[in-house]
Amino acid sequence: MNNAIMWLIMLLANFILIVLAYKIFGKRGLLVWIPISTIIANIQVIQTVHLFGMIATLGNIVYASSFLVTDILSENYGKRDANQAVWIGFFSLISMVILMNLALLFEPLEGDVLSTKTHESLEMIFNLMPRIAIASLLSYVISQKHDVWAFHFWKRYFPKENQLWIRNNLSTMVSQLIDSGFFTLAAFYGVFSHNDLIQIFVSTYLLKFVVAAADTPFVYLARRIKKKNSFFYDETLR
Repeated sequence: MNNAIMWLIMLLANFILIVLAYKIFGKRGLLVWIPISTIIANIQVIQTVHLFGMIATLGNIVYASSFLVTDILSENYGKRDANQAVWIGFFSLISMVILMNLALLFEPLEGDVLSTKTHESLEMIFNLMPRIAIASLLSYVISQKHDVWAFHFWKRYFPKENQLWIRNNLSTMVSQLIDSGFFTLAAFYGVFSHNDLIQIFVSTYLLKFVVAAADTPFVYLARRIKKKNSFFYDETLR
C-alpha cells in the first residue's frame, strides 16, 4: 500500500487508540500509553522510508502522540500528572534498552534455525538501540518537559475553554521542533550524509507538525470525556 496512505491510517489509529484508552481506563489509560508510544517509536525510528516525496523515519506518529497525551493530562489533571507521564516514558525507555541488550548476550539454541534467525533479527534492531536510546532520552526529556511547561505557560494567557487549541498547538509545535533537532543530530549524525540528515530533520518536524495540528480535536474530545465522566476515572492516582 502507498506509504502516504499508510501514514494517514497510522495517524488515525493512534488517535483512536489514545481516546479508547482514556475512555475505558481513564487516567491510567493515558499513563499506560506513554511507555507504549516511547518503546514502539524507538523501534520504528530505525526504518527510513520515502514519505510525501521526502526521506523520513517511522515512529514520528507514535512518538508525537505522546505529546497529545501529556497535553490531555495537563488540561484535565494538571502539571503534576503530565510530568509523571514524562518520567514514566523516560523509565520505560531505559528499561527497554537494558533488558533487550541483556537478551542479546544469550546464545541462541544451537541447531535451531528459527532461534538463530530471531537472534540475528534482534541484533539488527537492538544493537542500534544504545545510540538511538541516548538520543531519544535527551530529546524526550528536554522536549516533553518543555511541552508541559509551555502548556501551562500559555494557559495563563489563554485560559478559556475555547482557547485550548491555542495552548495545545503553541506548546506542542515548539516542543516538536526541539525534539526533532536534538534527536536527528544525536541519533543520525555520521550515519547519513548532510543532505539526508537535513531531509530527515525537515521531514520529521513537518510530519510531527501535522500530527500536532491534527490532534487538536482529540484534546477537546478528551476534555469532553472527562466532563461526562461516563466511565471510571482513577482519581486515586492523583
